[in-house]
Amino acid sequence: MASVDEAPALEVDSLSVDLGGRPVLSDVSCTVDTGEFVGLIGPNGAGKTTLLRAGLALIRTRSGTVMIGGRPARSARRSIGYVPQRHEFAWDFPISVEQTVLSGLTGQLGFWRRPGISDWRSVADALERVHLSDLRGRPVGELSGGQRQRVLVARALALSPLVLLLDEPYAGLDMPTQELLATLFSDLAQEGRAVLMATHDLLGALQGCSRLLLLNGSLVADGSPSELRDPALWMATFGISERSPLLRALEVV
Repeated sequence: MASVDEAPALEVDSLSVDLGGRPVLSDVSCTVDTGEFVGLIGPNGAGKTTLLRAGLALIRTRSGTVMIGGRPARSARRSIGYVPQRHEFAWDFPISVEQTVLSGLTGQLGFWRRPGISDWRSVADALERVHLSDLRGRPVGELSGGQRQRVLVARALALSPLVLLLDEPYAGLDMPTQELLATLFSDLAQEGRAVLMATHDLLGALQGCSRLLLLNGSLVADGSPSELRDPALWMATFGISERSPLLRALEVV
């Protein structure tokens, strides 16, 4: 956790966002400190992706602020690594795995400066972290779904970010790839990064995250998995009844 004198890695304060004329987020406040792997949990339409994009200063907000390491998110973009949902990337673009990971440094390099030795080293290190060094020259269009997800993670890691934002990183992956990424995200948090993951994988979040944020337009609850055992919190978040299979599944975790 951040000390009293140290700003949180990610701080959301009274954030409200409207999209298409309707409220999506209302008065959301939360923090993620370095060393934390936090799961962002909620149903479809709860505002999880909207919250991540507000952290990237990609959308207009009605009110509130998002700060990264004590600075406004818009001026701290180079401190943020973002892993979008896999379908958001143009996988038919004719570039290699290595070039795709390098593209994560475009905001830092600009469009005209050639990458230097340190940039290529960052790419190599990121590929090593996701176990894809042997595929660096392969066209991204030839990769499996799990390999593509690992490329997006490496692309975010190439920045050596303070904050890592993950949007459904486990979606559609086989169990070995999920386990590899879950271990990597935990390791990154322990190394001093702040990791915030939006996910529908409740079991993975309960077992792997140090803290959970339950979101449905507004923040329903914030606490460690062991602190969020009250069925009423999950019923309020997902709009389910006390007979829901979800509540029975939570009992055995």
